[in-house]
Amino acid sequence: MTLTSKNKPYNLLAILFLIFTTAICYGQEQSADSATISGQDEKKVDFKVMPYVNYNRNLKFMGGIIPMIMYRIDQKDTISPKSLSGLSGVYTTNESYFIAFFNQLYFKENIWRAQLFAVHGNHNSQFYLQDYDAGAFYDFGTITTIFSAGVRRKIKGKLYAGFTYTYAHYDTEYADDVQPESITTTNALEVNGLYDNRNAVYYPTNGNKTQVRLISYPTWFGNDVNANRILTTYNTYFSMKNKRDVVAARFSGNFGLGEIPFEQQQTVGGKDIRGYTDGKYRGEGLMAVQGEYRLNFENRMGVVGFAGLATIYGSENQDFNWKAYPGIGVGYRYKAFESVNFNIGLDAAVGKDDWGIYFRIGEAF
Repeated sequence: MTLTSKNKPYNLLAILFLIFTTAICYGQEQSADSATISGQDEKKVDFKVMPYVNYNRNLKFMGGIIPMIMYRIDQKDTISPKSLSGLSGVYTTNESYFIAFFNQLYFKENIWRAQLFAVHGNHNSQFYLQDYDAGAFYDFGTITTIFSAGVRRKIKGKLYAGFTYTYAHYDTEYADDVQPESITTTNALEVNGLYDNRNAVYYPTNGNKTQVRLISYPTWFGNDVNANRILTTYNTYFSMKNKRDVVAARFSGNFGLGEIPFEQQQTVGGKDIRGYTDGKYRGEGLMAVQGEYRLNFENRMGVVGFAGLATIYGSENQDFNWKAYPGIGVGYRYKAFESVNFNIGLDAAVGKDDWGIYFRIGEAF
């Protein structure tokens, strides 16, 4: 038998980051107050409670609550964007649950940036098992604990560099004993670089963001398998003539180096290609490109239309390698934090024999 789809940790991690870290955006330097709209009084602490309602083919109906605050670490520092902190609790009708705590911090006139993220949950889902003649989905459950902390410093101009450590522990059981129970612990060390000349943190209307992340799982640091990954992204934004709408585009490339174990493989889906939620297509590397038109009305509401194309390589199912996986969809936006143009919304997308509905906190990219 060949394992060709989702299982264990990194699919859960993708779901969690879809839910939570779209709200944790990387910032950029600006010549003026980067967090407020001109003419508006700034609150010292801006508090919001976001409802979370979603549905996908694995977790089924999801409901929860996400309280968040925006604030300045130093009230005299008008160069740094506002920092963001929040909690989240989500429960699903297939009896999964997630509890998370997240922070994105900007301080010292945007010279320093830090991130802190922690989550614990029980993820009940399915994976795809390919037999000689046919394949089928089988149920599994994973109890997950993840902690991640990182810091970045400005090197020069718009260039930043930093380090991140991520600990993850997974305890997975499979229905019908199709595979033995497994316990996996990983310790990831990451070195990253960021060039960011966008004109806003939470809703850029022009500029570019280029990021490279080198992630290592060395055996001397408590990992069972020595593995490495390179994650690259390039986002670009264009303001339209009406000064209100935005065209955004994104390229992402996630590459495995060496003998990549199943837990570090890439799955088609998530923020890089919406429209895939059953996790069927996975491999050692993934590349995707997508574009989005963001139409904004004057009453804090807007709509988006998007389309993308992805491919994978290194799949254990050879039929999945280097095939085109398209995705297309539409979405609704509402400006929750008006002073920083921070949106929440809902996206619906279709892919190749798949589909998905996504509750958004912040933009997809």
